Amino acid sequence: MMNRFLNSSLGVASKCSTFIDLLELRAHEQPNSIAYTFLDHGETEDSRLSYLELSECVKAIAARLQSIKATGERALLLYPPGLDFVAAFLGCLYAGVTAVPAYPPRKNQNLSRLQTIVADSKASVLLTTDAYLNRINQWLAQESQFADLHWLATDTIDVAHYTDWQPLDIKSDQLAFLQYTSGSTGEPKGVMVTQGNLMHNSAAIHWCFGHDADSRGVIWLPPYHDMGLIGGVLQPLYGGFPVVLMAPVDFLQKPMRWLQAISHHGATTSGGPNFAYDLCVRRLKPEQLTDLDLSSWQVAFTGAEPVRAETLDQFAQTFEPFGFRREAFYPCYGMAETTLIVSGGDHKTAPVLKTIETDPLECHQVVDCQHQNREGVQTVTGCGQSLPDQIVAIVNPDTRLPCSPDQVGEVWVAGPSIAQGYWNKPQETHAAFGHRLPDMGNIPFLRTGDLGFLDNDELFITGRIKDIIIIRGQNYYPQDIELTVENSHPALRLNSGAVFSVTDKGQERLVVVHEVERTSLRKLDVPTVTGNIRQAVAANHNLQTYATILVKPGSIPKTSSGKIRRRACKAAFLTGELKVVEDWSENPRRKAEFLNLQAEVTSVIEKLSAGK
Repeated sequence: MMNRFLNSSLGVASKCSTFIDLLELRAHEQPNSIAYTFLDHGETEDSRLSYLELSECVKAIAARLQSIKATGERALLLYPPGLDFVAAFLGCLYAGVTAVPAYPPRKNQNLSRLQTIVADSKASVLLTTDAYLNRINQWLAQESQFADLHWLATDTIDVAHYTDWQPLDIKSDQLAFLQYTSGSTGEPKGVMVTQGNLMHNSAAIHWCFGHDADSRGVIWLPPYHDMGLIGGVLQPLYGGFPVVLMAPVDFLQKPMRWLQAISHHGATTSGGPNFAYDLCVRRLKPEQLTDLDLSSWQVAFTGAEPVRAETLDQFAQTFEPFGFRREAFYPCYGMAETTLIVSGGDHKTAPVLKTIETDPLECHQVVDCQHQNREGVQTVTGCGQSLPDQIVAIVNPDTRLPCSPDQVGEVWVAGPSIAQGYWNKPQETHAAFGHRLPDMGNIPFLRTGDLGFLDNDELFITGRIKDIIIIRGQNYYPQDIELTVENSHPALRLNSGAVFSVTDKGQERLVVVHEVERTSLRKLDVPTVTGNIRQAVAANHNLQTYATILVKPGSIPKTSSGKIRRRACKAAFLTGELKVVEDWSENPRRKAEFLNLQAEVTSVIEKLSAGK
């Protein structure tokens, strides 16, 4: 099945079974073509690598890894933004070392996630740059988990040693890297991605996006996340076209840098989560948009979080005068467990939108509505169709039987891009991977944990099973309520709120937690803000808010890819660890009693767990 995509590439990639073969062919057939360019502060060129330079650098790193007998081991990759990460990741592939990309730590940052990754992966090597090694040494060396690793600065390795590399017989079923899940619904797990998974999914992206040798990319997404790594770093290498990389923080601080890079470099493909497009609309002022030309942008992909029709519309309206085409939007769906992409649409047509009634949706029923502006309806954005080499099914998560076309169910996926399971976690692997459906033979399916439905083969995602809020027997999607809250007052930060339910006196009650804009802290009108929130939630969702907590900017727990960690936020609420600016509750005394009780229960559980 893999050959169907590989042959569609009509080029070097069709001759290769691994990225090792691919880079070697690129270095041989187009040695002086620029593969990667990195922008300092998202604006000026800092460094670049041709395919030949990249190949030699990668082989020098691989030779060093072989010299310390790291083949067959795991290597933790901790890199600041730049091209060193790219070389190190590929160097691991060349050396038969399983790469473990991770979010680089910052000073005074909680290291629990990184410690979990090191302990779970049993990494024996830590790869980084010389400057960053000196920077993080004082933070990590005191922790025994990190002190026991073999620390290696790859940018100090002499490239002349590339001739020392010993080629290995790397097969397509060999483990390439561990992609640790973002942890939005639990502890991070290492998804086992093989060389074959990488090649197949890269071929799928190449085919779906309509990439060719004339494509050009601009990517700000973090390379330790699947969208940034596979879609931003490996996809250009697969397609043989150049890509310009920039640091995520440079985009977040000044979104204009992203659009300027697309304009300046004539990028044809670029994208990010929904919030990135929303951020551009909210942050950019008309006077900043002079000399902006987005006419080259052919594929503006968006995924990793709910794709909002309103965001697409606002972005298109704002930037159409500067050459952006609405048809360039490319909503897609994927996850680490499927390597990356699962579904995508026709890259030459506008996104598919569908208006449905809200009340039936909360009962997992899909009811069409032709009137977009009436109350009780919402517009959902399609994420395209399944790849030709795989199967997407909508399944009742309880009965594990296929749903009817008008029902919302769990998204199940089968195909060559499905990863091999979770590293060293047989129970979690059994729970998610290898499930069967009646009348589908012995085809193994992945349970994604996502809810959605199919309409004329178009996949629509509606939420996550574990995040569903159930109050008075009614299902509510937290992201819908969070969007209502976010839009209720300008003092509330974009993509920085969480809603969840708590049990009080045997009843589920709604709690809202949202960050306040830094510029609004001094003159915050708390009664107005909390009042707006309660009124908006009541009007749009017919729900009474039990507690509304306004917290400091940057304090909402998020994953490395920017997703809200609702479970962690709920835990912080229950233990009183939220960085509260102000809060409101329906019954302050009752809320205080409730939280005190929760704190006592948590204390007892901790003592029991410690054997006390």
